[in-house]
Amino acid sequence: MPQINRQFLLASRPQGAVTPDNFRLVQTPLAPLADGEIRVRNHYLSLDPYMRGRMNDSKSYAAPQPLDEVMIGGTVGEVIESKNPKFAVGDKVVAIFGWQEYGTSDGAGVQKVDDTHVPLSAYLGPVGMPGVTAWYGLNRIIAPKAGETVVVSAASGAVGSVVGQLAKQAGARAVGIAGGVEKCRYVVETLGFDACVDYKAGNLYQDLKAATPDGIDGCFENVGGEVLDATLARMNPSGRIAVCGYIAGYDGQPVPLKHPSLILTQRLLVQGFIVTEHMDVWPQALNELGTLVAQKKLQYRETIAQGLDAAPEAFIGLLKGKNFGKQLVKLI
Repeated sequence: MPQINRQFLLASRPQGAVTPDNFRLVQTPLAPLADGEIRVRNHYLSLDPYMRGRMNDSKSYAAPQPLDEVMIGGTVGEVIESKNPKFAVGDKVVAIFGWQEYGTSDGAGVQKVDDTHVPLSAYLGPVGMPGVTAWYGLNRIIAPKAGETVVVSAASGAVGSVVGQLAKQAGARAVGIAGGVEKCRYVVETLGFDACVDYKAGNLYQDLKAATPDGIDGCFENVGGEVLDATLARMNPSGRIAVCGYIAGYDGQPVPLKHPSLILTQRLLVQGFIVTEHMDVWPQALNELGTLVAQKKLQYRETIAQGLDAAPEAFIGLLKGKNFGKQLVKLI
């Protein structure tokens, strides 16, 4: 059995952009398992934008990430030792063990998964929290009707890529917003969106107007700032906006809206949501998403950093949009 666990702790809170100095790598001895506990060798670590908000010591929907403790994060791995009758050695599991190579638990919050037809890593992406986030925001807030237009920002990312595909399956027209020609090509040619606007091209509003000639009925917002402003200006009356993320402001930048009055004049529904507050939908969402992935009816892409040591730079790259699809760290 392993003796040492390598872990990344939050060493300091970012002042503006995240830097590698905000993290500290430590080696911690692994204690023997107590009765009822399991030990998991984590295979993949999920890196997600929400982690940036947790690094701040400010009021939010969740408590701040404590200093000098293991950074939060979803993981998938394999049980390598068990003193819990509900788990056997070899079981594949999803948990929130964070930025470390091994996880120890009494089983609370640990879910068994089957990687026979769904790759293990997908349980951190389209068949995990990002997929359920997409499913909830689209189905429960936007609720698109056939023929309506849904715009998705960060469309090539782990959440946005699923939103657009589900919108298409619901009969809607899906328009993405992404950064760069390559990402936009992927969004249209691989994911099947009807169009994708490159916000880096410098003509965001006019390009979005051209891609949404009938206006916008639903918006799945991951970015905020200029991207949300352009979308607001194209919203149809009684449009619905699911606010999932605000990555434009995660480093503390001001992100004022130029067109907030449109919320009133267009009678818009603007609903922020936190997917972990809607656990009642997870079984249905995960079942549907797992079936689609197994049947290869839901496409996804992963950017995989190798080894725990790569986690800080991979996370910083994620916040700058350098990743393509779901950002993971392969730990084994």
